[in-house]
This record gives sequence, C-alpha cells and structure tokens, in this order.
Amino acid sequence: MIGFYDYTVVLTYTSVFSAVTGIALCFSGHPYWAVFCLLFCGLCDAFDGRVARAKKNRTEDEKRFGIQIDSLSDLIAFGVLPACLVISICRFAWYGALVAAFYVLAALIRLAYFNVTEELRQQAEADAALQSYSGLPVTSASLIFPILTCIVIPFHDDRPLLRVISCAVMLLTGLLFVLPFKLRKPNQKEIWLLIALGALIAVVLVLILFVNPTFIRGRR
Repeated sequence: MIGFYDYTVVLTYTSVFSAVTGIALCFSGHPYWAVFCLLFCGLCDAFDGRVARAKKNRTEDEKRFGIQIDSLSDLIAFGVLPACLVISICRFAWYGALVAAFYVLAALIRLAYFNVTEELRQQAEADAALQSYSGLPVTSASLIFPILTCIVIPFHDDRPLLRVISCAVMLLTGLLFVLPFKLRKPNQKEIWLLIALGALIAVVLVLILFVNPTFIRGRR
C-alpha cells in the first residue's frame, strides 16, 4: 500500500478521523458537540511529533512524509473543522461561509509555507528543535474555538451577536496565521498547562450542554 503505516503516524491518522467526525457533527445539527473532536485533535497534535521522533531509525522519506501528512492533517483538523463549526453556528449565512473560506485559505497558506521552511531548516540544522513560530500556529485553533464556544453559548438565542462574535474571532485568527510576528514555542511545562486548559474547557462544555437539553437534541 502507498504511504507509511507504522506507529509514528497513528496519532496523526487518529486526528483526521476525529476531525471528520467533528465535521459530520457540525452538519448534522450538533456543532457544539463537534468541539470535543477539535479538542481531541489538539491532544493528538501535542504528542504526534514526540511519538514520531521516538523512532530513531526513520528514513528521510519517512521524515518528509511526516512533515507533509502532519500539515495535511492540521488543515483538516484546525482549518476545515473550525470553519464548519462557525458556518454551522452562523446557520449557513453567506458571510459566515465567506469568513470561513478566508480562514481555511490562511491556514492552507501558512501550512504550505511551513512545509517549505521546515524542510529547509531541518536540512540546515539536522534534528535541532524549532525554537519559535512565525505567526500564530494553526494548532492554536484547538483552544481558540472551544473557548469561543464557551463564550457564544450564553448568547445562543441572540443570533446576530453570536454570529458577529464567531466571525470576528475567525477572521482575526486567520489574519494571525499569516502575519509575520515571532511567537515563542511553548516548553514542556507550558504544553501540559495547555492540555490541562483543554481538559477544563471540555468539562465546562459538558456541564453547559447537559444543563441545557436543547443542545443535546441538536437545536441550532
């Protein structure tokens, strides 16, 4: 079979399955439940690089494949899934789709640019770890949009305000993907803090969704 199927890509492939499940939830009337899929994608991304680097005898083809497949997975999980979430929250209004299209394009451009620069960096610096990001990494969507969801749910019955907040956050996030500013890469302790934040958001969302049964029934 074409491709690589060892343990180094398991988390990346799992993230894709989670993202597609979330997209399906968005378009089947359960956008808020899709947020849990987004959080899970973020959890997979936090460890996929470490798992891949654990294999010491990776070939150059495996390394290059890893870079490519990771970015393609990120486009689905942190580009398309959040876009579907906002489109669904905006009830498929044209402006929501337009903002979502801009967001996905910005994520696509960033990831393609990262692929080129990361491959060149690895050729020049061997296995040296990346120290900082240029612009906002697309994986930040795994926390930004769950936090957004916690904010907009109280305004669920105020559609105009909900749509404005959702579109504004998505537009700003897309811009930050491609703006050339330096952002320090989080250290291991900070990564665990971000994971803890994601877990806290998941607990808050569970409480909110179960307190209001209309969300469980998929009312938009």
